[in-house]
Amino acid sequence: MPPPLNYFVVESPDEVGRVAYERVAADVLQDLDLIKVIDRLHIYVDPKVPIFVAAGLLRHMPRAIRVADFANVNRGEKEIVLDIGDETYLAPLLQKLWAIYGKENVDQPDRFTVVLPAGGVAGGDEDLDRLVVADPSETLYKDVIYALQYIAPEGGFKVRRQYIREGKFYYVASEDTLPTDIVETAVVPLFEKMEVTL
Repeated sequence: MPPPLNYFVVESPDEVGRVAYERVAADVLQDLDLIKVIDRLHIYVDPKVPIFVAAGLLRHMPRAIRVADFANVNRGEKEIVLDIGDETYLAPLLQKLWAIYGKENVDQPDRFTVVLPAGGVAGGDEDLDRLVVADPSETLYKDVIYALQYIAPEGGFKVRRQYIREGKFYYVASEDTLPTDIVETAVVPLFEKMEVTL
């Protein structure tokens, strides 16, 4: 049964293969929990050519996690104290702070407090609230490409081209060298069928 996407089509000259790929694609999207983030997906596969083309659109991109999303920034004359409300992003926060302030200037007296020197970074302290600590879209991009690699035929489909940006993605795989106009000849038509422009 196809996943509940707004648009989900698998095309193939081989009807038995089409049904199998539809089932595989639905299972992979379900297993990787991508159904809630992928809005539209169109797959074309022809094992005789051989070619596998997938094009799609994401529903929404998760927003970047900033310091202000999980910590209070308390600025003093000599130091800045971060009161951590959620430890989920503490490790990546510390990595970022060490890179900006130097490891020796980042003090963590307990797991809910981080102390930094005030004025330790030229022009950086006032932007501390907006510092991006994690970007879930990076993981999402990797998951989408991984899913498409998993859905694509295994045997010999080693020549690949992939793209994911601004909520749109495509993945092309073949045994043969891909022509330079593969995007125009194979990918753009799939986006047009979904009523989306690349």
